[in-house]
Amino acid sequence: MGDDTFWTDAEQHLIRYGGGFTPRIIARAAGCYVYDEQDRAILDFTSGQMSAVLGHSHPEVVRTVTASISTLDHLYSGMLSRPVVELARRLATSLPEPLTRMQLLSTGGEANEAAIKMAKLSTGRYEVVALDRSWHGMTTGAAGATFSAGRQGYGPPPVGNLTLPAPDAYRSPFRRPDGSHDWETELEWGFATLDRQSSGSLAACLVEPILSSGGILELPEGYLVRLQEKCRERGMLLVVDEAQTGLGRTGTMYAVERDGVVPDIITLSKTLGAGLPVAVVVTSAEIEERCHERGHLFFTTHSSDPLAAAVALTVLDVVEREGLAHRAKVLGKELGDRLLDLHERYDVVGDVRGRGLLQGVELVTDKESRTPADALGRAVTAAALDLGLHINIVQLPGLGGVIRMAPPLTISETELHDGVDKLERAIAGAVAQ
Repeated sequence: MGDDTFWTDAEQHLIRYGGGFTPRIIARAAGCYVYDEQDRAILDFTSGQMSAVLGHSHPEVVRTVTASISTLDHLYSGMLSRPVVELARRLATSLPEPLTRMQLLSTGGEANEAAIKMAKLSTGRYEVVALDRSWHGMTTGAAGATFSAGRQGYGPPPVGNLTLPAPDAYRSPFRRPDGSHDWETELEWGFATLDRQSSGSLAACLVEPILSSGGILELPEGYLVRLQEKCRERGMLLVVDEAQTGLGRTGTMYAVERDGVVPDIITLSKTLGAGLPVAVVVTSAEIEERCHERGHLFFTTHSSDPLAAAVALTVLDVVEREGLAHRAKVLGKELGDRLLDLHERYDVVGDVRGRGLLQGVELVTDKESRTPADALGRAVTAAALDLGLHINIVQLPGLGGVIRMAPPLTISETELHDGVDKLERAIAGAVAQ
């Protein structure tokens, strides 16, 4: 089938679900690369949809899927198999107490949906708080707690969705006398505003340790501790969405480890399946038992599917055996140093932020004005693809184009530096136009 027919058929028959499609027909993927139909290699600096932590077609995942699809793939959701129970045990072992009860699902949005319902049911309240640059999913409850995009034109969101200001160290108006970001005052102000808006039914606060779709905004050190204190003062549950930060991505197995915070509920997805649809919601025995007593219902077609559990177990095995969390920390330092060098040498590189192998570069017209440079961001993305590098750029109102980078944790040093070299060439070429 020729390219003309392909793109015509795509235009005539596909529902467009967000932005445009990458102008290449992808034929295969292996390791840290995807290949188009002309067999041109494209270095995947986004791990697919920020998910493929082991790269593409990892041999152990391939073996697991082959064996499971041949013997035990999908069951009635009320049936249990050994991989599901073993995954629950393994996650309970890897997570801090008292996070010991798991439900296996398919997507991050679905896991957040379950978490929101459990928070509401267990507290008997209905208000859900999220950061105002969040992304938690596209289903109703998760979309209600998503504020970075997609809120207009769909009618009223669920009642009770409230916000706190996302801590943006680069652009926040909250500043100390030395000019540094005063996130403590920002958070106090946010809760004062929240308390005035609340009807007195605060159930949960749902946050990402690094707001990826919000422009790679990392919660400052100490933020989660203070946030949890604020939640406890109000009888709210703290729910942490580690879709992109879990399984070693930030340099620790889970991003919350850096802060020493144990959330009431944690959700894992993208990285847990290493590119396949796997997600979990994990909570304490106390919360699970309260929900069960009150008739909790979240019965889905693919809940407790053995194939998904087998894949997640394999991903855990590889991440732990190969020390990929530590590898992300080491390579993340190299990536960060390279990006900071770009920041020093290019006036359009306004800010560099992130942790481990989840980092971002905010592009601006110039450092002094910090004016968003949307056209430059699109030009850099296109130029990078021409050079054989896939990056993703987030463009939100009032924000410069933020290039997101989340390569596989298995990426080699050579591939990592090659990716940054290509990024620099893309930036230099776009600036010269």
